[in-house]
Amino acid sequence: MIYRVTDVNMAKHWYAEAFQTEPYFDEPFYVGFNIQGYELALQPEEARIKDKAESVVAYWGVDKIEEEYQRLLKLGASGNDAPQNVGGEIIVATVKDPFGNILGLIYNPEFKLP
Repeated sequence: MIYRVTDVNMAKHWYAEAFQTEPYFDEPFYVGFNIQGYELALQPEEARIKDKAESVVAYWGVDKIEEEYQRLLKLGASGNDAPQNVGGEIIVATVKDPFGNILGLIYNPEFKLP
């Protein structure tokens, strides 16, 4: 997943705190994080895009979705879709990072990392 941001350095620090991990690759043109075997990358955008697309969302698996949702809000994200049950025990939520990108969270007890 690649998020485009106007301030790569600020975004690098925000995502390091949000995912509680440091980037494995850190250059002005690309910052890469390994999030439990999945790629999360930051790339610079020249000017902030006001309305970023919301039609595609990457959901990051969490165990305690309400706590993670609130933690991201405290870090400076804004609420987009509060945690909601979408069937069975599956709960999803989305926030907007400080750069306008949609960050999805999902609690799915059936999801297991390989």
